[in-house]
Amino acid sequence: MTALPLPDLLLLLCALVAAGLAGGIVAGLFGVGGGTVIVPAVFYAFEVLGVGGESNLHTAIGTSLLTIVATSWRSLKAHRSHGAVDEQVLRTWTPWVGIGALVGSAVAGVTSMQGLAVVYGVCLVLIAAQLGLLPERFTLRSDLPTGWARRGVGGLIGGLSAMMGIGGGSFGGMMMTLCGRPIHQAVATASGFGVAIGAAATLGYVVFGWDAGGRPPFSLGYVNVPGAVVMAVLTTTVAPLGARLAHSLDKRVLRKAFAVYLLATALSVVVKAL
Repeated sequence: MTALPLPDLLLLLCALVAAGLAGGIVAGLFGVGGGTVIVPAVFYAFEVLGVGGESNLHTAIGTSLLTIVATSWRSLKAHRSHGAVDEQVLRTWTPWVGIGALVGSAVAGVTSMQGLAVVYGVCLVLIAAQLGLLPERFTLRSDLPTGWARRGVGGLIGGLSAMMGIGGGSFGGMMMTLCGRPIHQAVATASGFGVAIGAAATLGYVVFGWDAGGRPPFSLGYVNVPGAVVMAVLTTTVAPLGARLAHSLDKRVLRKAFAVYLLATALSVVVKAL
């Protein structure tokens, strides 16, 4: 692990605070996972400070995943207070999402930073396209898949989320809206997937990054514990505010603006990593 001088530590702390505040609002408002903000912010902070080396994207993702456990739990509670969560979907889908997250963290552990950046960028573009191009009521089928289709789709949601450092809202919410569920129910229910994704994937990032070199101080594998704690406190504090805004605002313009941000972020992360 790499030791940092005090000015660099303060700069990193400022970046973590900003990322945590923005990530919490985004998680509650759009249901796309605060990792879409946290991962690039932490990744660039590590790049500027020269820590992490070939593992800085892995560490940014692993750190984001630990914050998702607390953030998703708070966001889920806030959405439940509005009666928007489909408990049946949450109960039947969560185990497969969690298994997929554990597999995804294992795959990330043996993937180069360049390869992981490409996966991150491509998936971020898909999320941006869904937010910015597809109308909220666009559907591909009338209801959610069951049986082996549910297991496969749930595992894919967890695996991709683990490789991006995001909660289940991004792909889970997308899947539910494409299967005919109302957007508020999709956002609320899929936010609950984040608890399983964060817990399972964090364990994987700790194990598979245990011997990685160049990580920031006080890291367990690919998870920087102080960074995760700082961002978790902030994201859990402001996520309910984002959830309340989600139920009170017309999000069409905000969705398109956020989609543009995601496209720019995907491009910048891929270019920086390559």
